[in-house]
Amino acid sequence: MCVKAPLGPRLLPFVGNHYELYPDVLGNYDRLFSLYGPMIKTVNMGTTIYHTNDPGIARHILREDKLFTKSTSDSSHPLHYMADQDCLFTCDSASPAFAPSQKFVAPTMSPRAVAHFMPLIQDAAQSIFPAFDQLAEDNLAVNVYQYMFKLAAQIIWRVVLNQDLKHFESPKTPPSLPIRLFGQYLSLMKKASLQPQWVKYLPFGDPAKLKSVRQQVLQSTEQAMNASIHKDGPSLALSDPEAMKTATCVADFLYRAADKNGKRLPPDLVLANVVVTCGAGFTTSSSLLSWALYALVRYPGNQERLFDEVARHRCNATSEKRWTYDEIHGMKFLDCFVKEVLRLHSPSFQTARNAKQDAVLPGGYLIPKGSIVIACFPSIHKNPAHWDNPLRFDPDRWMEKGFAARQARQGSYTPFAAGGRGCVGFTLALTQVKIVLTELVYRYEFQDESPEAVVYDPEFLVVRPLNFYAGMTRRKELY
Repeated sequence: MCVKAPLGPRLLPFVGNHYELYPDVLGNYDRLFSLYGPMIKTVNMGTTIYHTNDPGIARHILREDKLFTKSTSDSSHPLHYMADQDCLFTCDSASPAFAPSQKFVAPTMSPRAVAHFMPLIQDAAQSIFPAFDQLAEDNLAVNVYQYMFKLAAQIIWRVVLNQDLKHFESPKTPPSLPIRLFGQYLSLMKKASLQPQWVKYLPFGDPAKLKSVRQQVLQSTEQAMNASIHKDGPSLALSDPEAMKTATCVADFLYRAADKNGKRLPPDLVLANVVVTCGAGFTTSSSLLSWALYALVRYPGNQERLFDEVARHRCNATSEKRWTYDEIHGMKFLDCFVKEVLRLHSPSFQTARNAKQDAVLPGGYLIPKGSIVIACFPSIHKNPAHWDNPLRFDPDRWMEKGFAARQARQGSYTPFAAGGRGCVGFTLALTQVKIVLTELVYRYEFQDESPEAVVYDPEFLVVRPLNFYAGMTRRKELY
């Protein structure tokens, strides 16, 4: 095997490959892979990144081993500007906070814990009904992402802090202050990541604003957390799988949980992990919910099939049906539909790892020590070498027994990453999306009202639709 350096497009002065990538970064990644092969090199505003659309290569990158790790403290890492070395999702793997954060946060995202939170999730999902009922009555279309942004935030805030943000007292109710701050912070962070690295040292403009907004996010979340935890409550045994049922919310569990030696998560790590769980939770889910509704109206027949399945499961229930964890995850078409949305419209696209030493990857590609390597999930999920008719939205591909496990095993399907730094919140995310879809599809029929072709935001942390509009009609015959 010949060892070789990954190829990439010709560089322009100062900007490098910026105009080879933007504004359609996802489409341009696919174009560059077709030109230069499964491993490419790009330089954007002085930052060098290696990218792959090959699942075999991605599997090596995502491992936590002697070759690759996650180090957000590296100024070239896409998450550098939101790197917090005190919390699970954004810290370096070598950070002293990683092990205790993983130890205490992971149990709050387990299937057993998510099952405990099902009533909170369903109540939060139904909170959008008054606003959507009014919009349906007035025959008005909405920008779907704006409403899913509020709904996803409403859900995660209930689960993590057990508080109602009251986002849907009317169709025009704005997001609450903490959520507006989160949105502003994430937008500024992504904007900063696309600028030359010297910009972050400026004492004015976006860098200064980013620091100020971050502090406001911490303060507003800490205030909400202090109101939701039982400071004088008894300790909860981390080893007891039933202990989560005693906690009122994730924050309460993180504050009161203790390991077998009586050691608790330090207060600063509790706050940091509550902040990032809220932010990561609604940012990804809001985009996924938006793309799920887009798929319902964009690809004919799926909305009807999903409604039929939900109606069958509700045939002996009233309008107050309370879903169980097993029921939600036992609906076959719903599961296949969500999997296909995650494949073709994955919100996540920049999962990055750092090379700890020179590495030769499958295919003979030499990656120098200190490099940033990104597994491009949208491109991996559409790689024609690993998917039949990859551009077709086809939930039925997931009906084949063992297909999902096979694709995940070979690395062709990794919407929540993989390895030691894979997303621990995937069960919560999937449950949220499935509950919202069952509630919305059973109550409304949606229509695409987008005035033009739907485009995504190339300068946000996740892939979100900018101009997807939908109208809704109340299924009155069911009530």
